[in-house]
Amino acid sequence: MNPVELAPRFFIAVAAILLVCRATTWLLGKVGQPPVVSEMLAGVLLGPSLLGLLAPAVQDALFPEQLYPVLYIVGQVGLVIFMFQAGYAFTSHPVTGLAGTAGAVSLAGVLAPLGLGVLLVLATAGDVPVLAPGTSVGVSAAFVGVALAITAFPMLARIITERGQEGTRHGSLALASGALDDAVAWILLAVVLATATGRPGPALVTVAGAILFGLLLWSVGRRVAAALVGSDRLGDQSRLLGLVALLFVVAWYTDEIGLYAVFGAFSVGAVMPHRARTDRMVATVTPVCQIVFLPLFFTYSGLHTEFGLLSQPSVLFFALGCVAVAVVGKFGACWAAARLRGEPKGVAVRIGVLMNARGLMQLIAINVGMAAGIVNATLFTALVLVALVTTLMTTPLLSWIDRREARNPIPVATKDPVPAVQPVADTA
Repeated sequence: MNPVELAPRFFIAVAAILLVCRATTWLLGKVGQPPVVSEMLAGVLLGPSLLGLLAPAVQDALFPEQLYPVLYIVGQVGLVIFMFQAGYAFTSHPVTGLAGTAGAVSLAGVLAPLGLGVLLVLATAGDVPVLAPGTSVGVSAAFVGVALAITAFPMLARIITERGQEGTRHGSLALASGALDDAVAWILLAVVLATATGRPGPALVTVAGAILFGLLLWSVGRRVAAALVGSDRLGDQSRLLGLVALLFVVAWYTDEIGLYAVFGAFSVGAVMPHRARTDRMVATVTPVCQIVFLPLFFTYSGLHTEFGLLSQPSVLFFALGCVAVAVVGKFGACWAAARLRGEPKGVAVRIGVLMNARGLMQLIAINVGMAAGIVNATLFTALVLVALVTTLMTTPLLSWIDRREARNPIPVATKDPVPAVQPVADTA
């Protein structure tokens, strides 16, 4: 299929995606789910799990295989713009005393699910067809562990933003912990991919490139962002053009070193000065991103998800085991770490709930694994189930916690840190 033939397929596919996403958002909005969850589910519904099952000819006509790379690339544009907005929102509400607690929560949120995920695969690999051809048990186990250790940072940011909790302590701690968590997880993923190929080069490039990126961002990036926003010689259109060019260059660099475009985009947002001009740029690019571009990535992932595989008892039990390990490892570990750092009960439990959501970043990771040939359809489907369940449970749990505290206000005295633990002073 040449580009002239592919273009009309792209247009009708995007129209179908946007309409299904809007309908799903409306339906799930009735039960309090945020749009980002609806978009995830809509992507699965348009894939072989539903549309391909009920009307395979319609799915093939709407989403020919040649269209997949186009959906992926356009979806990446949405991710980059959204993560820029998330980075900008993150620095809009600074909260002091985050460094130590965020580090502890992040470390716990990586190590616990990583270890549990590795143990799960090692214990079940002989009974469940989760090994891709030519992939060792060790590589598959490490990949699952890393995938479960990832936090859905963009989703976490979007849920916090949609609930108006950017300036709260639990919101800021969750964002800081999620950013650290995913940075570590992506480096670990690069190590796993390097091990799978037998070449250490990619992992070394990721680590060295990340260090260089941090130095350049701190020394040069802030000045470039300030000059772009502060220059009176640039009009709004020229300033917006400069921002998009900067975003795409940084996204290219972080993609090339293996940290992926979303982290570069978040970093650009974090160093942007908070001025009316920046607010206008964010307000200009965000609606198109959230309404048009971002849903395309979810559909791309949904096209690779086959829930029909869960009809096999061994695969179903493995998938449910992944969900259980994911929740215990992430929610439990992050909650415990926050409490040990002296956070109040309400803050700690909300951090655990938010960190437990994996949706978007886990979808990215398993797509990377599939492209590298170390994830087969069975493992892909099991991990998509983890992403869906852990993300679907986030908003209802947060709402339940809010209602419970509203009915039973906690006296100020009981919100003090755990008496047996003396928190160490943070530095931010």
